[in-house]
Amino acid sequence: MNLPALDPLLHQPLRTQIAAFLSGRGESTFSELKRTLNATDGNLDAHLGKLIEAGYVESRRESGVGERSRTVYALTESGRTALSTYVSRLSEIVALSGAIPIVQTSLKGKS
Repeated sequence: MNLPALDPLLHQPLRTQIAAFLSGRGESTFSELKRTLNATDGNLDAHLGKLIEAGYVESRRESGVGERSRTVYALTESGRTALSTYVSRLSEIVALSGAIPIVQTSLKGKS
């Protein structure tokens, strides 16, 4: 029996949480991600960097009040597809135990 392959990039818990949060939220600032996911600056920055490098997350700078600006992050279509595939494959693996039925997920159409 071959188990479905899980995306190693999303299999890291904080990266899964980042992708899932952005999937539901649409976009988020670094500060909001840090606070919501209870992550340190360095840890969050490193994991966002990996997701951006893979094309799963995009970032943009926004001008704030005065000279202060902020970075806003959003899941890309590629990231949304990868997360949906990851969740589906994880559900398939869990369903192999027979304890939990496969849950159909759809992340399409959310911004």
